[in-house]
Amino acid sequence: MSTLADLHEEYEFLDADDRYRMLIDLGRALEPMPDALKTDATLVRGCSAAVWVYPTRLEDGRLHFLADSNAAITKGIIALVLTAVQDRSPAEILATDIEGELAPFDLRNQLSSNRTQGIPNMIALIRATASRYAA
Repeated sequence: MSTLADLHEEYEFLDADDRYRMLIDLGRALEPMPDALKTDATLVRGCSAAVWVYPTRLEDGRLHFLADSNAAITKGIIALVLTAVQDRSPAEILATDIEGELAPFDLRNQLSSNRTQGIPNMIALIRATASRYAA
């Protein structure tokens, strides 16, 4: 899996259309999320598109997230967010400045506000999950 730094290196050389394509490709590369997990409980509130995030815990305690969206760009955004936290321990996730790691992508200026409005909610849900497991 690429790191955010690797992805950003590629991203900064792309024009707006290719950045959209890159996000869509990231979303397509997400591990499939079974429909049975797409419930009201896993739905992220405040997103213009439907976004589901389901945490699983690996044997060593690290968190692995399944995620999906009914919108290709939004699915790419959640894939980008997950790149910052996937398969890390709850303590590592809580110590990660997710917003800071996403800042170089300048998503607010690249995408319409209704596409980015749910990002803080995605991040809050991931942090809340990490807090629950860190206790």
